Formats: sequence, structure tokens, C-alpha cells
Amino acid sequence: MRLPALSALSVLCATALLLGLLGCGREEPAVLSPACREGSGPVLRALRQAPSPVSLDGTPLSSCLRDAGDGGDLRDVGIGYLDAASTLATAAEKDPRGREALRLGYLIGAAHRGASSDQGPASEMVRRLDNEATRADKGSAAFRRGERAGRRGG
Repeated sequence: MRLPALSALSVLCATALLLGLLGCGREEPAVLSPACREGSGPVLRALRQAPSPVSLDGTPLSSCLRDAGDGGDLRDVGIGYLDAASTLATAAEKDPRGREALRLGYLIGAAHRGASSDQGPASEMVRRLDNEATRADKGSAAFRRGERAGRRGG
């Protein structure tokens, strides 16, 4: 059985239809909130709310990491988070049951939540945060409570 020849117009229409269908459902790339780029000061201030949900001008900490698409955005978020983690780890090292241990745990949990689907640069940033947190007692009740809260809603 011989198939009819397709005209150039019908091939073009079929191709356009297929390309249109492939484009359906695609999400626009996320735009990083400017608040996510402001460094460790706003992060540390926002973490005062932990274990309640923590956000930077309405953007959860995990979303800052998830939405940091290019290297520059991820660098900016990473610098703020690493500086905040260093500050909190220093205090948590001295007082494993204190608020800073809880806040450090929250930051670590939120970072894990934000990078959960990433195997690239964001996961490397989380590895560095985890390394920074090793100075604190990650088994302390305060740290674990914060980390659970950060993973759940950070």
C-alpha cells in the first residue's frame, strides 16, 4: 500500500503543531528575588523567625537557592548563606542549645530543600554549608529542630 505524498504545506503545519505542543507546559524560568542577593545581614535577621517560616521579603530561603539560575545569582545567594552559616556556627559551637544552633539548623534544612532537585552548583553550595555547620553540634536538639523546620517549610 502506497502512502499519499505530503505537500510541503502539510509538513510545515504538522511541524508547527508539534512544536507548539512541545512548548505547552513549559514553565518560565524563575526570577530571583532581589532580597535574596542582599547578603548575610537580611538572612540573619530573617532567621530570627525560625522555627516559624522564614523568608526574605516574602521569598522562602529555599526558593532563593532554587531560583538562583545562573552562576552570578547562585554566587550572591551562596555568599550570603555561607557568611550567615559561619556566624551562626561560631555562636552554636559555644552554645549548642541556643537560638543560633536552631537558626543554623533552619538555614541548612532550607538549603537542602532548595537544592533537592539539583545535582550541580546548588548542591555544591549546600555541601559547603554542611561543612560550615560541622563546627556546631548537629546532633543537638536545637539544631535538629531548626533543620526539620527548614526542610519542611524553609
